[in-house]
Amino acid sequence: PVTPDLLVSPSSQDGDLGSECPEDRGNWTGRLDFLLSCIGYCVGLGNVWRFPYRAYTNGGGAFLVPYFIMLAICGIPIFFMELSLGQFSSLGPLAVWKISPLFKGVGMGTILIVSLVAIYYNMIIAYVLFYLFASLTSDLPWQHCGNWWNTDLCLDHHVIKAGNNTLPVNISNTVSPSEEYWSRYVLHIQGSSGIGDPGRIRWNLCLCLLLSWTIVYLCILKGVKSSGKVVYFTATFPYLILVMLLIRGVTLEGAWKGIRFYLTPQFDHLLSSKVWIEAALQIFYSLGVGFGGLLTFASYNTFHQNIYRDTFIVTLGNAITSILAGFAIFSVLGYMSQELGVPVNQVAKAGPGLAFVVYPQAMTMLPLSPFWSFLFFFMLLTLGLDSQFAFMETIVTAVTDEFPYYLRPKKASFSAVICIALFLMGLILTTDGGMYWLVLLDDYSAGFGLMVVVITTCLVVTRVYGIKRFCRDVQMMLGFKPGPYFRTCWMILSPATMMALLVYNIVKYQPSEYGSYRFPTWAEVLGILMGVLSCLMIPMGMVVAVLQEEGTLWERVQQASRPAMDWGPSLEENRTGVYVASLAGSQSPKPLMVHMRKYGGITSYENTAIEVDREMEEEDEEESMI
Repeated sequence: PVTPDLLVSPSSQDGDLGSECPEDRGNWTGRLDFLLSCIGYCVGLGNVWRFPYRAYTNGGGAFLVPYFIMLAICGIPIFFMELSLGQFSSLGPLAVWKISPLFKGVGMGTILIVSLVAIYYNMIIAYVLFYLFASLTSDLPWQHCGNWWNTDLCLDHHVIKAGNNTLPVNISNTVSPSEEYWSRYVLHIQGSSGIGDPGRIRWNLCLCLLLSWTIVYLCILKGVKSSGKVVYFTATFPYLILVMLLIRGVTLEGAWKGIRFYLTPQFDHLLSSKVWIEAALQIFYSLGVGFGGLLTFASYNTFHQNIYRDTFIVTLGNAITSILAGFAIFSVLGYMSQELGVPVNQVAKAGPGLAFVVYPQAMTMLPLSPFWSFLFFFMLLTLGLDSQFAFMETIVTAVTDEFPYYLRPKKASFSAVICIALFLMGLILTTDGGMYWLVLLDDYSAGFGLMVVVITTCLVVTRVYGIKRFCRDVQMMLGFKPGPYFRTCWMILSPATMMALLVYNIVKYQPSEYGSYRFPTWAEVLGILMGVLSCLMIPMGMVVAVLQEEGTLWERVQQASRPAMDWGPSLEENRTGVYVASLAGSQSPKPLMVHMRKYGGITSYENTAIEVDREMEEEDEEESMI
């Protein structure tokens, strides 16, 4: 259906109607702003350094089977649910729990998780900036041994080639120049004996962290109106660089050796439950569900934005990007294995080691190595910034929606306070032992706590609020109800899959480690507490909600679990159907007619509302007969 003139964004209205709209909250300034922001948020660093390795170790091309199945039963439905909640209510991750105030602690848990993730994620961006500046030279600093940070174990690959295979070189007890540059120069990890001994602040890393926070702040300064324009570059430019790296990679000698390792199907892996769990985990984290970013972005949409279409564009685009990144990465790793004379599995790594050790080493083997190195790290920078924008928008939007009269007029200042606070908390990551703290945050901040948050959200929307009511809300926005596929996933398949993930994570729990370093018990306890604290927000929120009600305990629980009186679309002209009850004059037995008299004739969306009202009357009659 075509959006009628009355149903446009608040910023484009005038007169008395416009004065009633929350204009100061803001909206996307263009239709592509939202779509590109979602793409930038979902397509992040994990697509480059996690998916290719996870596919390689879990059956190669056969991994794509469970990957797309898990995308269908878990990724796409939860993605669509989050977008629907945000767009319908035009509220952030905290205020959206007007849908059931008893569970507002879920929103508080989300904000805690996102805050912890934002602290260490921006540190990774700082590392990328460090390497980006280091690439601005004619000779990459990690290309050769012989620097002050190198040890006797350092072995340059040029030495291997110069030997011309006359003597077999045993590289098992050696270290590449790029690895020592990363650990001994960038991290200076030799200055720390462990997580309890952080050592001194590395001022070059500290300045890079400050620069990364400055960039993030300037891009979110005016909320979605500024970040929505930045993503036109940061969400699209990585694809140009990725294609360049892909073309360069597949033309290298030995590239097909790496691609064969990456995609060779090993269908016997599909009989292992571990592969299906790994596929679900990859979907879960790569789409960014549960972090509040999707809900926040959708809350700035106009009420009738076609998020159904956007869901499939973003989720499938994210999957295709991951697969393309695998080709770009493993083609270079295949060339690298041929140059070093070792199997691909000895050079392939997951996580930051791929981005800061293996791939930089591969760049030194190419002609014009500084150019390719700069392109690679610039791609990582743009990929990382998009996700960081989403984390910050989530935090700022959630708090300002809770205190709109105080904070919305001062959103720029409030954003600055949040950035400064998170920067100061992240200073420990810039010390000699900062990597230990980063690993701890990475392992525990968004682990089982995030899964509990997503499972609870899914169950509250479908069981407490009601799947029928939620589908009616979606129908009000889009003009049609979600089909059996979405309803089945929301009710059964998605919660069951996430429950399996949660149980798997608990049963297969492994203490954190970094290389050969094992974390002490107190650090493990601290990490577990980080995850538990986000879960504890849920019962804490329940206690607060129950205390604010009146009556017996059961009556209080029932009242707190019902939607708040002002739950529904934020703009009056969108409050059709049952949501007309909050409009002036709604005491009429036909509240929809009040709405039509106030806002004009019947539109295609009000036709939908009439159908919804008729369905509800029929259901009420059936219940009364029973």
